[in-house]
This record gives sequence, C-alpha cells and structure tokens, in this order.
Amino acid sequence: MNMIDKPEMARFTTKGQVVIPLRVRKQFEIEDGTKVVVQATPEGILLKPVTAALIKRGRGIVNRRPGDKPLAVEWSEHKRRERELEERHAR
Repeated sequence: MNMIDKPEMARFTTKGQVVIPLRVRKQFEIEDGTKVVVQATPEGILLKPVTAALIKRGRGIVNRRPGDKPLAVEWSEHKRRERELEERHAR
C-alpha cells in the first residue's frame, strides 16, 4: 500500500484548524505557511496544497486578456472581500 492509499487521522480544533500528519506533509512538500485550496466535494472536504511544485506546473495556464487587472490586484480584492465576510460572520 503506498502512502496515498493509507488513511491518516486528524482532529479539528475549536477554530476549525486541522494538523496534517507529518508523513503526508512530507509527501506533498507542505511547509510552514503553505497555502491550501479548500473545496467541497460529494465525498467530503478536499484540501489542495499550493506548493512551489504546483505553481511551477501551472505556469502559463491562466490566459490574461489585454486590459485585465493584474493578478495581484484581483487577489488583494478577493482577500478584502473574504475579510469583510469573515467580519460579518463574527458579529
């Protein structure tokens, strides 16, 4: 059985945080500060780490049109909207 097939146990904290087991972090090159895409699927929650290797493989996938906002601007606007939503839910 390879490491992908072997299930690992983890627990959620009261803040919704979960610790990924060390063996899985090493397998997917997850380091401190690695961001993750969280996606709801019919089978449950899918976590996709955004590692340097993933970014390298994905270069050139996003086609930008002339006049589009720079990705950095779009990302900062997205993060601002996320913070606003989190603040609304915290009230």
